[in-house]
Order: sequence, then C-alpha cells, then structure tokens
Amino acid sequence: MKLIENSLGRLVPTEVNGKPARPFAGLGKTPPTGRKSGPPIRHGADYGDKSLKNLEEAVEAANLKNGSVISFHHHLRNGDFLLNRVMEIVAAKGLKDLVVAPSALFPCHEPLCDHIRNGVVSHIEGSMNGPVGRLCSTGGFSKTAILRSHGGRYRAIQDGDLHIDAAFIAAPTADAHGNATGDRGPSACGPLGFALADSLYADWVTVVTDNQVPFPCYPWMIEGGNVDRVVCVEQLGDPEKIISGTTRVTDDPERVRIAEMAARLVLDSGLMDESGFSFQAGAGGVSLKFVEFMGNFMREKGVVADFARGGSTELLVALLNEGLVKYILDGQSFDLHGVRSLAENPRHINTNPFVSYNYHTKGCFAPRVKASVLGATEIDFDFNVNVNTHSDGWLLHGIGGFTDAADAEVTIITAPLTRKIHSIVMPRVTTVTAPGESIDVFVCEYGVAVNPRRGDLVERLKGSALPMTTMEDLYAKAMELTGNHRTEAKTAEEIVAVIEYRDGTLIDSVRRVIPE
Repeated sequence: MKLIENSLGRLVPTEVNGKPARPFAGLGKTPPTGRKSGPPIRHGADYGDKSLKNLEEAVEAANLKNGSVISFHHHLRNGDFLLNRVMEIVAAKGLKDLVVAPSALFPCHEPLCDHIRNGVVSHIEGSMNGPVGRLCSTGGFSKTAILRSHGGRYRAIQDGDLHIDAAFIAAPTADAHGNATGDRGPSACGPLGFALADSLYADWVTVVTDNQVPFPCYPWMIEGGNVDRVVCVEQLGDPEKIISGTTRVTDDPERVRIAEMAARLVLDSGLMDESGFSFQAGAGGVSLKFVEFMGNFMREKGVVADFARGGSTELLVALLNEGLVKYILDGQSFDLHGVRSLAENPRHINTNPFVSYNYHTKGCFAPRVKASVLGATEIDFDFNVNVNTHSDGWLLHGIGGFTDAADAEVTIITAPLTRKIHSIVMPRVTTVTAPGESIDVFVCEYGVAVNPRRGDLVERLKGSALPMTTMEDLYAKAMELTGNHRTEAKTAEEIVAVIEYRDGTLIDSVRRVIPE
C-alpha cells in the first residue's frame, strides 16, 4: 500500500479498496469538482403497488449481488432490529463481500461481526463502534474500513464516492406509497434525516415500517417518490432502547465545573451579546449540564437564542418552550421529550445532514452556530482531536457529527484532564479525527486553553475570571496526576481503516492493534 504524508504529517494511503484517495491538505484547501451523482431513472407506472409481504421478498426485490453496498440509518439507535434481520436474510442467500454502509452502529449490531468473519461482509463504510470497531482493530475485515462523519457520509453519497445499491430505511410510520416519518408510531425515534441521502441516491430503496397508515403519511421526512418498495413488519425496534425516557445531567463535581466553565466562556467571550446567537451541545452528562448553565446565563442577561442545534433533549425542549430558544434545528432525538416536541411544536424543526452538515453544498448551517460543545478521547498540543480511537489504538468510536459541528464559530472541547490513568491531553494524538485548525478551546477541570490561532478569542477573554492555561501546562499536570504514565499504542504497519475528513480527503489511518 503506497502511503503519502498529508498536511498534518500523517501517513495515509493513496488508494483505498482499489479507488484513488487524496490526502487532507488543510481546511478549504481541496475545492470540490464535478457534478452530483444520481440513481437510475424509474418509470412510475411500474409502481402500482409497492407493498411486499415480508423482508425476504424485499431482499429478493433488491437484486443484491456479491459486492453490493447495503445501507441503513441509526435513528433507532441501540433498539434497531432491521439491520440484523436484513443481514440474516442476505447471509442465508449465500452472498459474499458485501459492503455495509450505516450512518452509525450500536452494540445491538454485534451480530455483524459473524457476517464479517464469514465473508458475507467485507468492510464497513460510514461509522462504527464497540464490537465491530474492535473486530476491525484486530484486522478482522478483508478490506479497509472507511469512517465518515454524518455530513461526510451525505457528501460521499451525493458526490458518488459511496454508491449505494440498496437502502433499507427503518420508518416508524409510513404509507403504502413510501412516504415516511419518524415522529410517531410504536417505534418513534424523531427525525429520519440520516436516511435522506440514501433515499435520494441509492439504486433501490425499501421503506420498512411497523406502523403503516393510510395515504398520505404527512408530514413526511422520506418522500414516496424516491421509494421502490414498502414492507410492514411486526416490530421495527425496541422502544426502550431506541430512546431513553430521560438523559442524565452529570452531578460529578469536576464535570459540573467543566460544564460551568464552558458556559461561562460563551458568556465572557461576548458571543451571547452578538446577533444571531446560537449553540449546540450533545446528550452526554457534561453537555447537558452545559445547556443547563446556558439557560441560567440567558435568563440573567435576557438573551434569546435564534436557534439551538439538536440532538434534542428534555433540557433543550424546555428552553424552547420557555422562549429562551426560538427554534430547535434537530438532527436526532435523544429522549422522548425530543420526539414529542418534534411532532407537536412547529418551532421544533426536522433537519438532515444536507442542510446542516454537508461540506459540498452552497452553504450548510454548521458555520452559523456560534458555540459548539463537543467531547473527545484525546486532544494534542496543536489542538488536533481524536474521537475514534483510545490511546491504546483500539478503534471503538464513530465520528458522528463531530467534524461537522466543529465548523462552529467557536468550537469548545470539554473533557476531564484524565480518564483512569490516561491523559486526555497528548503531545500528539493517537489518531486525528479533526484538525486543530477547526478546534478553538479545550476546557477541563484544571482550566481553559485557547488555541493560539484564535488571538481574537484570547482578546475577548481578557478580564475573565476563567483559569486560563496552555495545553503544555495541562499535559504537565496530567503527568503529575498519572505518575508520568504514557499510553503507547502497540500497532502493526497494516492499515485497517482510514479516517475521512468531511471534504472527502484522508486525515489519518488506523493501524491494526497488536493485543498484549
């Protein structure tokens, strides 16, 4: 495998699975060319009745062959039944070397490991974590995995880098024409935006539902005009695992301190005072506490955010209902409050990766977010961030929307300085997921480090009571806390996966782990 050094000094292959690849050259340094891809043109007269009796008929109708690319979305999260069921049927047909292209995988998808070991699946393109990621780390795939962000996945499908032969879209509610939504039904999950690109660009599209309603299913998130067949099944997923009834705000004193400092940074930097104020945070304990602190500061200042970017949570919905946030622009719902709000509140807006995160558009809204708060497994002296591997090299996490959300005006990484005996701050991260060019601040319980590239932000924070520090000083503190423990990944030269930046270039490679 021929390797080339990218702009971050990382060695990446010039070819992946027989296709040419380009190295990451820096933000905005690889302008797009060409035209969008597209599916075969269909004739509607052939679709008098789209209904099929069962998934077996649906797989047969998709006309899959060895090497076909099959896609799924992850809005049903750890409660998804569809991916495993379809792959069981595919395996029984004796097909080999299939590519599975999910928007994300969860622990419930562990049965994929057997299909990979048996040669049914050659590799994953999209996102993976947990058991499938661990198998990849040991060299268990016959081809190289490609990890993409949510926006990067949409871009790859749109640009033709990822051609999908058959998409299976889990739809909590749908009609016989294929119009579908996710905000209602026994398997309600909220938005279905991660499946939008699949519906638009896949050669063959099957909507699978456990709640078929009379035509028209409206408002629709997936349009029937893009759907080939519809299947009604007994149960699409486990509602208790699709979404939790509630998400937990951290009460750990150190993590509460991190969340408060991140929110105060937004306040002290003056971002709240600017027109078009907006913010984004996830559903982890620190992120939820950040949202709580943001609500308090906004009340004190009388500030109303133009919008908040979801994943939606109970806390975010409460801010919307209180009038502290004008709109939620929601990509996925993390709890029942988000699902209900999306169905009932017209100011809670369903979005998708095209409008929110796609780098190759005439403008997605990721850069319109004033402050984005994200987590990480590692961050280094140059503010490069790793969210895919641990310091020991194991590939256990997908990218999600990380690199896309890092396009905000101010991107803040929050994390404890150490986890167990591992420092989060490193001189050089094990794997680069996002370049330091896109990361502005790191906040941990021991202080706030601003990227030297953001001299304007340093000026804004002069006079703030926040404990300002540097990455080098934080690393020294971490070494003091861990007894100078430095985790070194033990890896072979073999590349098992590549990390694709949202512009389609390769930002890093993941090598096979040598187990101890």
